[in-house]
Amino acid sequence: MTALWSRADALAATRGKAQGPDWQAGGVSIDTRTLEPGDLFVALKDIRDGHDFVGDALAKGAAAALVSHVPEGVAGDAPLLVVDDVLGGLEALARAARDRTTATLIGVTGSAGKTSTKDMLRQVLGAQGKTHAAEASYNNHWGVPLTLARMPRDADYAIIEIGMNHPGEIAPLAKLARLDIAVITTVAPAHLEAFESVEGIAAEKASIFRGLGPGGAAIFNIDVETAPILVRAAREHAARSIGFGETDGADLRAVRITLTDNASVIEGSFDGSRFLMKIGAPGRHFAMNALAVYGVAVVAGADPDVAACDIGRWRVPSGRGTRETVVLDKVEGYSIDLIDDAFNANPASMAAAFEVLAATQPKEGMGRIAEGRRLAILGDMLELGADEEDMHRSLASHPAVAAMHRVDCVGPRMKAMYEALPARKRGRWVETAEALAAEAHRLIDAGDVVLVKGSKGSRVSLVVDALRRLHQEMDEGNE
Repeated sequence: MTALWSRADALAATRGKAQGPDWQAGGVSIDTRTLEPGDLFVALKDIRDGHDFVGDALAKGAAAALVSHVPEGVAGDAPLLVVDDVLGGLEALARAARDRTTATLIGVTGSAGKTSTKDMLRQVLGAQGKTHAAEASYNNHWGVPLTLARMPRDADYAIIEIGMNHPGEIAPLAKLARLDIAVITTVAPAHLEAFESVEGIAAEKASIFRGLGPGGAAIFNIDVETAPILVRAAREHAARSIGFGETDGADLRAVRITLTDNASVIEGSFDGSRFLMKIGAPGRHFAMNALAVYGVAVVAGADPDVAACDIGRWRVPSGRGTRETVVLDKVEGYSIDLIDDAFNANPASMAAAFEVLAATQPKEGMGRIAEGRRLAILGDMLELGADEEDMHRSLASHPAVAAMHRVDCVGPRMKAMYEALPARKRGRWVETAEALAAEAHRLIDAGDVVLVKGSKGSRVSLVVDALRRLHQEMDEGNE
């Protein structure tokens, strides 16, 4: 096991008090369910108090535990590192990890596309150097320091995803990471319950630039209406300011984006050079993420041609626009195409998903109807604030709706869109996703392309699960 933290290093970083035998930790864990032997267990207090699980962590082979007191039932000679505050101790480890690394630190934030961009960056940079990034969306007040504390000493690149729900959250996390490059994927109405306006969201996103170190680069979406806010912040805090998008005059420009049934092709220009990229996912939003990733790769010193090729190997994570085939009848070859985008939703990401659906080609001559259709099953968009009804209603006027054969809606907020739809486009409106999931077999026919999208809290992923089960149920029926 390669030591990530020795007791001496962790003690120096946290200025805590150590008890028990000497130890070395190969990793850092906050969850006994995923803890690996040799990890340092951090007893954070969240929904549950991590101190209640220190005994379990040590029994599972944890090298030591970071605690604020000796937990009840834990031996007095157990390997513990005692600090005044556990989260503060984790942040101290994060600062020490940042101090000792020579890696290029890249921070990613935005109203949508953070995780997809982080994962794309990990794949692209990982082909050109040792790259560290969180496996999951660890982007909050404990996720960012945890990602930093887990950073290997010899990393070449580290990618830090930074999110927010309320004002004032991003800047402290960005400063903790002391970023070399900061990326804003987009600004859109999301978490408006905590902000007075989209301009407020833009200002909060732009605060990531406060975490840039000397010589740092700001890379941001220049196409959004709130771009002037991003430009001002970048000029104030960054040594280099790079706006990306389709806008004429963008520093990093998508000259042409071509969306096909299963891919996006980007012809672009940056620093006086032209480039061509193809990603295996349809969608203008994915194309914009890829554009930002290309810019990061160039600024970080990676080979741009290799980066462009590796972007093409990226695939969409589950629940964020994944496209798959659900076979309904193996003998007849009947199937549907399912676009699973049920993890997150706001007006901007809904619009992007509509464009993807409109570009698909359903299969004709199958099933009962023998007419391939584009179907949308849409759940509520959450945390949009006082104007949420208008935002849902306005979805019905998106140009891509014209290419949809039917729209089914789930949830009290999405009823506004349902009522605004032309009568010929309306499918069903239901209060809960469970009601629509129970009718999944009635919603589709062979040859259809089905988009399922909504905020995670709308539980519209239940409809995705029900549609996937049709494959198994059809198989069992044919046995």
